[in-house]
Amino acid sequence: QVQPVESGGGLVQAGGSLRLSCAASGRTFSSYHMGWFRQTPGKEREFVAAISWSATNTYYADAVKGRFTISRDNAKNTVYLQMNSLKPEDTAVYYCAAVRRGGSIWPPREEYLYDYWGQGTQVTVSS
Repeated sequence: QVQPVESGGGLVQAGGSLRLSCAASGRTFSSYHMGWFRQTPGKEREFVAAISWSATNTYYADAVKGRFTISRDNAKNTVYLQMNSLKPEDTAVYYCAAVRRGGSIWPPREEYLYDYWGQGTQVTVSS
């Protein structure tokens, strides 16, 4: 079992950068693929990026491809989301989530696949 906790959100101007972190408690972090999702008021939560347990594979939503980079450090039980060239439409609450790697679908783009979720961190991009 892991419990993700996000940090690093904030207010940034369009074109700027932010790096989100997700620290996961538990001793089995490397047993999980990790994903980032985001949600704006009135909309469903949408997939942003995912990284496999070994960091061998990554996958991105088209909306962020080329601008965002997901990475992880299993020694620190942490996954990161580097966000560059931010746009006002990137404004959302960003969530980190974990899905067990055994038998899981790759890429895990769907919300229902994930077992554990963090509380989210707000990212606001001003124009």
